[in-house]
Amino acid sequence: MGGRPGPDEAAPPVFLALAGHPLRWRLLGELAHGDRQVHELTALVGHAQNLVSYHLRRLRDARLVTARRSAADGRDTYYSLDLARCAQLLAGAGGALHPALLLRAPATPAIRGEPVRVLFLCTGNSSRSQMAEALLRQAAGPAVRVWSAGSHPKPVHPDAVAAMAELGIDLTGARPKHLDEFAGKRMDHVITLCDRVREVCPEFPGVSQPIHWSLPDPAKAPEGYPAFRRTAAELADRIRFLVHRIASAPIVEDS
Repeated sequence: MGGRPGPDEAAPPVFLALAGHPLRWRLLGELAHGDRQVHELTALVGHAQNLVSYHLRRLRDARLVTARRSAADGRDTYYSLDLARCAQLLAGAGGALHPALLLRAPATPAIRGEPVRVLFLCTGNSSRSQMAEALLRQAAGPAVRVWSAGSHPKPVHPDAVAAMAELGIDLTGARPKHLDEFAGKRMDHVITLCDRVREVCPEFPGVSQPIHWSLPDPAKAPEGYPAFRRTAAELADRIRFLVHRIASAPIVEDS
């Protein structure tokens, strides 16, 4: 006799099976904030490195987490959470239970009091941070004030200009800036895009700890221009989720 499968026959969706483990859930939560090295994750979750590495491997096998060698020290590895894949799998999990549980993306952030202040940092302020600044400004509009800077500024890379032009964004007037221009200025989010800059990032009022996105420098990639397109696509994905965070953050009144 036909019918729906019994409770012992229907396996839970893959995201729920992976995220349902308490330690993996902690790891997902830490990586949702920013990219981390394994020793940082070990300290944050309070478990031995071999156990953390095992669960990271499980998450990597499911393509929820990726690993990338540090550009500052090739012996280190940064782990990144693929939020787009998480969203896809989580939406599928809700839809598998009931169509009404499919996730819907939040709207563009509304202006609520003072705009949110965001600063992107990389070494040269010539590609990654300039692209991120432009993408966030387009995505969030007047709800944010966004800047970018570098520890060793150099002219904006023409391939960064071209990659942004493909997305309808004009970078021709972008100016490279030294991070010292922003010293002592209050920020709500400081996001480092370069492993080397992360190690020298100064403190900014209002930011307890910068967010780190470990992105390789497209100007050093052997394939040339396609690396800039790839960087633009990865930044667009990450910024889409940053916009969600900004839109849902509680308003903090100035004292």
